[in-house]
Amino acid sequence: MDHTIEYRPSFALLTVSLDQGESIRSEAGAMVSYADGIDIETTARGGIFGSLKRSVLGGESFFQNTFNAREAGEVSFAPPLPGDIVHHSLDDETMYVQSGSYLASAVDLDLDTSFGGAKTFFGSEGLFLLKLEGTGDSFLSSYGAIHEVELTEGERYTVDTGHIVAFDGTTDFTVERVGGLKSTLFSGEGLVCTFTGPGTVWLQSRSMDSFLSWLIPKLPTTNSPQ
Repeated sequence: MDHTIEYRPSFALLTVSLDQGESIRSEAGAMVSYADGIDIETTARGGIFGSLKRSVLGGESFFQNTFNAREAGEVSFAPPLPGDIVHHSLDDETMYVQSGSYLASAVDLDLDTSFGGAKTFFGSEGLFLLKLEGTGDSFLSSYGAIHEVELTEGERYTVDTGHIVAFDGTTDFTVERVGGLKSTLFSGEGLVCTFTGPGTVWLQSRSMDSFLSWLIPKLPTTNSPQ
């Protein structure tokens, strides 16, 4: 299964070339186009309970699409927001992905929600993270460009929760306030995740929370003067 990623980093488009008999799974609504000879199957993967977990708790779609190559052909995908796409090949590994950043993956990878404990309750990602596990190709999307940070054993790195795309299962993390209470309330930064290596952390250069904080006050209201 070959792939290309074009128009990075602002308007990335993923094109996957499937040989006959190959398949790829994607988030519902991510498909842009596909060639003749490609069949699409829409399922509630993992059964009703598994799909509900991903939808209600993980923030992903209830249904997922699987594209099966009856003949060799291409399928293209894109995220809903202006941003980047990154490829990561897992080799009997685990990766945790923030809600909304999963785009597509090999059908051999297991996709599920993973309870992160109380420490994620205070982050913008909520109580559950999506967990990709196994061996195969994965494709993640972002709002803005993707920046990859490699952490060595014991190395610490702090990231605003709204800028997290994904991180390796080998890393540990804690959710903390920025400085004291005053900084948390008035610095505009709020809560952050501090990761401890080894492992890779993927960040996005823009934050949806920050964008909405800028946009919402500018929207007209029903009480606005005409």
